[in-house]
Amino acid sequence: MLEEPIGDRRTKRHEATRREIVEAAWGLARENGLAGVSLRDLGKRVGMQAPSLYSYFPSKAAIYDAMFSEGTRAFLERLRALDTPRDPKRRLLTSARAFAEFCVEDPVRYQLLFQRTIPDFEPSAESYATAIATLDQGRDLLAAAGITDGASLDLWTALLTGIVDQQLSNDPRGQRWTRLLPDAVDMFLAHRRKGRR
Repeated sequence: MLEEPIGDRRTKRHEATRREIVEAAWGLARENGLAGVSLRDLGKRVGMQAPSLYSYFPSKAAIYDAMFSEGTRAFLERLRALDTPRDPKRRLLTSARAFAEFCVEDPVRYQLLFQRTIPDFEPSAESYATAIATLDQGRDLLAAAGITDGASLDLWTALLTGIVDQQLSNDPRGQRWTRLLPDAVDMFLAHRRKGRR
């Protein structure tokens, strides 16, 4: 049996530790809020001194970036796995529900991906590329319903995030606002049809 080269083993261990750090950062963020992730607490959680974290991430922002990348990939996978109906209205509603469910199931992840909760944090171009891919999915979804203008995409995203914001702020364990998604889709489509007359 061939032994795995030392360099490959080191790379795998390095990547496994990076994943462990990111997972621990999510845990701390869910306990203390996104801004409550400290390198000292993070180091304790993964069994190392805070300065040792720099062997895996060059900065705290890089840890947030890895979290952002992981979150956007999870959202893109969720969108791609959707069994979308052929009917445009039902397709929009299915997508809207998937978005709302994804956001409500993990409010901290929602804050990182869709709000500017961390001062001065901007995702790297590489991480943001996945976010753009999710936006492209939304653009394609609207195009399938015959809606192709940029203002409609802006309105669609504002409508959905507004509902999610209300849900998380005012009824985090309920459905007071997310149950309004069918009405919101109807209003959105009626407004866009009216605008095309």
